[in-house]
Amino acid sequence: MFKFQSFPRTATVFPALFRRTNHHQSLPQIQNATTIVETLTLLLKQRQKLPQISQIHAQVTTQGLSSNSSLVFAIVRCYISAKNLSFARTSFDRCLYPSLLLWNVIIQAYSKKQNCQESFNLFRQMLALGDGSMPDKYTFTFVITSCSQQNTPIYGDIIHALVIKFGCESDTFVCNSLLNFYSVFGKMEEARIVFEEMPQKDVVTWTSFLSGYTKHGKMDRAVELFSEMPERTDVSWTVMISGLVGVGACAYLGALDQGKWIRSYVEKIETLRSANISTALIDMYAKCGKIDCARSIFNGSSKTDVFTWTSMISALSKHGLGEHALSVFSQMPGEGIKPDDITLLGVLNGCSHSGLVEEGCSVFDKMETLWGISPMIQHYGCMVDLLGRAGQLERAFEFVRRMPIEPDIVIWRALLSSCRIHRNVKLGEQIIDHISQSDPCGQGGGYVLLSNLYASLGRWEKVDGVRKQMNAKNIELRTGCSWIENGTVHKFVSADKLHPRITEIHQKLNQVLKKARTEGGYITNTNPVLFDLSDEEKEQAVSWHSEKLAVAFGLLSTHSGAPIMIVKNLRICDDCHSAMKAISRVFSREITVRDRSRFHNFREGICSCKDYW
Repeated sequence: MFKFQSFPRTATVFPALFRRTNHHQSLPQIQNATTIVETLTLLLKQRQKLPQISQIHAQVTTQGLSSNSSLVFAIVRCYISAKNLSFARTSFDRCLYPSLLLWNVIIQAYSKKQNCQESFNLFRQMLALGDGSMPDKYTFTFVITSCSQQNTPIYGDIIHALVIKFGCESDTFVCNSLLNFYSVFGKMEEARIVFEEMPQKDVVTWTSFLSGYTKHGKMDRAVELFSEMPERTDVSWTVMISGLVGVGACAYLGALDQGKWIRSYVEKIETLRSANISTALIDMYAKCGKIDCARSIFNGSSKTDVFTWTSMISALSKHGLGEHALSVFSQMPGEGIKPDDITLLGVLNGCSHSGLVEEGCSVFDKMETLWGISPMIQHYGCMVDLLGRAGQLERAFEFVRRMPIEPDIVIWRALLSSCRIHRNVKLGEQIIDHISQSDPCGQGGGYVLLSNLYASLGRWEKVDGVRKQMNAKNIELRTGCSWIENGTVHKFVSADKLHPRITEIHQKLNQVLKKARTEGGYITNTNPVLFDLSDEEKEQAVSWHSEKLAVAFGLLSTHSGAPIMIVKNLRICDDCHSAMKAISRVFSREITVRDRSRFHNFREGICSCKDYW
């Protein structure tokens, strides 16, 4: 007969249960093993704290029930709930014949740990035992999730083969996990095969696939896929969720026509209107250069939240409309909306892009006292950028030195970038050594800026030295890319030779630049050239920058007077900026260039940035 006297603390921990079990005895008398298991299982369901779980576990061991699958399952799940995976694993390992349910719960627990290979190891152990516990769709879902967190896709490739072997390749949950896995590793062709062969697709299916394309820069394919959705799936919450992803892809590419189509589609379905949709549409229009359309969406939104307001403020900031961003920000308290750290980041960016130094300093100083938000490294970075862009380099340097948190490489690179813009070699050289020492990951931002600074001063021996260091660390310069939409999205790289109409584009570009020089006052600026070349070679190099090729294509393929929108992955160079001003005046075109940090709207030879960027 089992008596709880052998487990003295249990009565203290669970007095209510004991009173319900037997009102006439101080401790319950449990008559058989079945009752013992039922009682211990009930105890495990009622209490989740680690000391209590350990007491019950001890009683299970004392009573020789460590091989009872249902009890071990309950114990393992309780330990996992109490965030003690070590105890859960020990309990699992002592079970001689774990059930499929038990295998799944322990594999799932490890799948949630970042970069943990143990789910895969347990899965192999499960197959090797051959005790009848064959994997099911849940097993594969958990193992594939774990494979998505590894440093190599090899584990997932193996699991996919086993998915087919065990006949789970048609299960939606398993396929969604595979989609996510392939998307994580950028294997979008394999993801496409899984997607096309799925008999049923849900919200997760579409969002995983679309997110994979957008994450790995295949924005044109994401937009194309989104346009196919109405014909291929039932329009419901899928459109709302996936629509946000689709709008994001349009925003990245500046694909305004596709974005407008998405907006009109969403507006047909009243139930899909929400603050999230408004936020995404504001972002899309702003990134496509249509800030007035973004304002229209914002002003007409019946449902707004802090994200909607933040999106509008960030949009105005990137368009160089710092004063307008501050105006919208000032309206938030009256609407009962409290700014968050991202909102303040947008405001500070607006001040930085518009030269509003004192206004930005005022916002930064009030972050903790007025809004209760402690500045993060990104906010400090904005302040360094704000002061540096304004040419207050010594003040920016002193600000960095007095920061209460350790400045990261991004802070130092921002300061060095300002040194390059304002050609302050003395201060630049003071922080060069620090940047070189603080970039152990080898991503090279500091080296590139250092090389640019030397190149702008014609110190080619220094440039050569930096390039040798970059080669030794396998650091490569990012290739400049530009996109322009004309029914479809066209991509150009510097000195592009692959576009189907490239010969025609080069001829048009030569004509455009010649007219910009003779009628628009454009003078080639070869300072952006980072290599020691002849003057003629330098002029040729800047003439073939990707944004110039894109604007030539725009002039070639659109009707007279039509606006031209270009998206660029890097900062627009001084020469291209001058060329765009001249081209906008000579050809009477509105040209918008969105570089990696802001918008430049060129009209009649003047840029919206007022040459401050």
